[in-house]
Amino acid sequence: MASPEGRSSDVGILIVGATGFVGRALTERLVGEGHRVRALVRAVGRVPREPPAGAEWVVGDLLEPATLTPALRGIQTVYYLAHAMGSSDRTGSFAVRDRTAATNLVRAAGEAGVERIVYVGGLGDEAPGRSPHLESRREVARILASGRPRLTTFRAAIVVGAGGASFEMLVQLVERLPAMLCPRWIRTRCQPIAVGDLVTYLVRSLAEPQTIGRSFDVGGPDVLPYYDLLNRVGDRLGRRSRLVILPWLTPGLSAHWVGFITDVPANVARFLVEGMATEVVCHENEIRRWIPLRLLSFDEALDRALTHRPLRPLGLRQALARGFGTKPLHVATVDLTRLR
Repeated sequence: MASPEGRSSDVGILIVGATGFVGRALTERLVGEGHRVRALVRAVGRVPREPPAGAEWVVGDLLEPATLTPALRGIQTVYYLAHAMGSSDRTGSFAVRDRTAATNLVRAAGEAGVERIVYVGGLGDEAPGRSPHLESRREVARILASGRPRLTTFRAAIVVGAGGASFEMLVQLVERLPAMLCPRWIRTRCQPIAVGDLVTYLVRSLAEPQTIGRSFDVGGPDVLPYYDLLNRVGDRLGRRSRLVILPWLTPGLSAHWVGFITDVPANVARFLVEGMATEVVCHENEIRRWIPLRLLSFDEALDRALTHRPLRPLGLRQALARGFGTKPLHVATVDLTRLR
């Protein structure tokens, strides 16, 4: 059901970015727990499916401030999951769109009497030398915190689940390449979180006043280098890809071949790859005090994601798995940056 004017009086939650990877899971969870949800979409005709029972689409555009007023009518909490990275280019104009969108939303939310905004940002957004993508996430958080609504920020690294851009990039690389030339960032550590666990934090924060007006690092129990993530995907294919770490392979060059090999658009791949040069791990675990839950390990999250998104290796990968079996880690990864 579409509501172009947002007239429902019993809807207190607006999700901005509801058609994205995390947004879809959040919408389904909120509706499943009995919440009435409104989801902001640019055009109902572009949405691939009807909203679940208990949710409604409302037409609006973050870059068109006049369209936000009806969408925010009667809303107490806004989940802000939008970013312009998917439509970005190499000029950095995605960051301008991110800033404009956040500014328009926080102004309109303040005028509409919205009480809270809940935002998903990125771990590593305070690190020196952070990527433009992480810098934009940090700037959006600052803008959202500047208005009348109280802001809750959850900072996450890779969110593991079927359909996530980072997850798809890693899985498709292993599916399609028996060997990879990798930059130094393949040794960088990250702390992935299962999409279901992130959604649990988002939903439970509604009823936990200690999360209002605060920022939290969120991650799963495992801190792993990126090469280990790739190897664990390879284990499920029956053979790990041979990873050759090169000293001269830049993130920009890496992004080009990632965009060529995988279905992830090259402009998105560029910002994901640049972000991988920054360590993204939790520096505090305060959220576990207020919202305790058993977090899925990376292996558990990976297996759960793959039940919704089966592995589709190329024929060459299958032949190598049958012929050679699984390689141990010290053989599967060759680090040429350590040669003298």
